[in-house]
Amino acid sequence: MTNVIFMGTPDYAQKILQRLIDTNDINVVAVYTQPDKPVGRKKILTPPPVKTIAQKHNISLYQPNRLRDEEAIQEVLLIECDYILVAAYGQILPREILEHAPCINLHASILPQYRGASPIQQTLLNGDQTTGVTAMLMEEGLDTGDILKIETISVADDMMVEELFDKLTQIAADLTVDIVHNFASYTPKKQDEAEATHCKKITKADGEVKFETALEVYNKYCAFTPWPGIYLSNGLKIKAMKLESADIMYEDAGKIIVIDKTSVVVTCKQGSLRIYKVQPQSKKEMDVISYINGKRLTLEDTLL
Repeated sequence: MTNVIFMGTPDYAQKILQRLIDTNDINVVAVYTQPDKPVGRKKILTPPPVKTIAQKHNISLYQPNRLRDEEAIQEVLLIECDYILVAAYGQILPREILEHAPCINLHASILPQYRGASPIQQTLLNGDQTTGVTAMLMEEGLDTGDILKIETISVADDMMVEELFDKLTQIAADLTVDIVHNFASYTPKKQDEAEATHCKKITKADGEVKFETALEVYNKYCAFTPWPGIYLSNGLKIKAMKLESADIMYEDAGKIIVIDKTSVVVTCKQGSLRIYKVQPQSKKEMDVISYINGKRLTLEDTLL
């Protein structure tokens, strides 16, 4: 029986943890996750997804505010384990914990590409055709450790972030079990620092779009739906769209050039977008035809 400590926070980590729990010869002796946080307008204190799984299976649960605090470090060092498995935990592991047992991180990119907080979204923002999950040995740097194994998949042009998230989560869960079972057979390989790229934590402000380049707007739609969503400077959220053209140049951006029964086509400086559903500020989602009729917009008017 292999004893592991698991550290993770969001849905991605929750599904990996569940796979570990379901694997007969792996024993999750402790789970670390972020503290509960207030969510929504009413600021309801909400547990992270990993916590709910740990509690369901009666696994020892820890939620330190700072894993670097001496008390938290000593707490980890008292737990005997063969490996520490980390997936989107959200805190840096201090050196003492890194030395306690092999610490293995499951990062949702092909490292050294997209180190940081939002690799899945960054894949879609850049329109990449391939991505994957990297299992690596952790060190004190952010996603800089030696690579154990990488599993890759293709990314369709119209793939949305939730679909890609699900595919990568499945790969990460399988890869985690593989690494635990076959750790001794993998030779760690150093990352090429010359090829390293980084991605930042996403904020609501990142969702604002301008009709400059249709492909960039569409990639943001794929990466940021459902959160933070994409919206115009007037607050109008675009809830359903597809790329109409990528290369045709237009003099005006945001102009309505096609209206049919269910959609409108809007120009960008480069390319155009077909829009199906929108959500005005402080109102419910609606079909775009109802919106433009309510605003008395027609051909050659602007959606901005």
